[in-house]
Amino acid sequence: MAPALFPSRSDIEAASERIRRHVRRTPVIQPGAGSFGHAGALWLKLECLQHAGSFKPRGAFNRLLSQLDIPAAGVIAASGGNHGAAVAYAARALGIPAEIFVPDIVAPAKLERLRQFGAQVVVGGREYADALQASQNRQAQTGALAIHAYDDFDVVAGQGTLGRELEEQVPDLDTILVAVGGGGLIGGMAAWYRGRARLIGVEPRTSCALHDALAAGKPVDVTVSGVAADSLGARRAGTIALAAAQGAVERVVLVDDNAIVDAQRKLWTELRIFAEPGGAAALSALLSGAYRPQPGENVGVIVCGANGVPPT
Repeated sequence: MAPALFPSRSDIEAASERIRRHVRRTPVIQPGAGSFGHAGALWLKLECLQHAGSFKPRGAFNRLLSQLDIPAAGVIAASGGNHGAAVAYAARALGIPAEIFVPDIVAPAKLERLRQFGAQVVVGGREYADALQASQNRQAQTGALAIHAYDDFDVVAGQGTLGRELEEQVPDLDTILVAVGGGGLIGGMAAWYRGRARLIGVEPRTSCALHDALAAGKPVDVTVSGVAADSLGARRAGTIALAAAQGAVERVVLVDDNAIVDAQRKLWTELRIFAEPGGAAALSALLSGAYRPQPGENVGVIVCGANGVPPT
């Protein structure tokens, strides 16, 4: 039998049970009627309050806890910062050595987080794809367990637990806005919801890997730049994410950098919630009009990361 292209709901249920003692059940808040320009009901899922500052420990813990034998060399990963922090955090919690490769564009705050979690950090290359290649070369030498940031079955199943959790918290959402980099989160969300809610991906106009992959019907290389490049700057969407998204993600909308920065600012000024650019990208689609809800539409927004420096 051919392997599944993406996780099933039962895979995500199993992941939820596997990781439940290691991750936080993050809160959902309603910011109030008319907030952020939406006249209908709005819920914000504050995954920015997850361990290590983003949703990514869900996938990291599921990958590690699904592995029967961890090599003596430990684990290795490439990251723009958040995945690396999640792997480092999970590895430290489980007593496993971790080596993380990050590109030159990594935010200083993310680099500091990696080091705080005890990982060996290697910095080099212009963007995530360069760090990934360097990590693959190193893994061939050491035999460490590689944990891909988004194109890994167990990682995507772990990220799908966010969807499961959100549906328990707010079962009647019509639409959910999800920021997209390589697609691990939206792939997991798509695997869980499969048409029971409208999923809208949100990508920076300058880093639109899933948007272009859906148009082409296959992963394609895109150029990467912009204010959210360290977290949403995948050069190519994951094959698992694309398979899950096809038929389950209604569309991917594109937002400009200034819209992302505006969403960051408004989260801070109106709610005193800090989100990094990638973490605020989903909300920026609502604020900028890239996604326009229908009257009475119940909308959920994933605020997915907060590794950065809040305004002073």
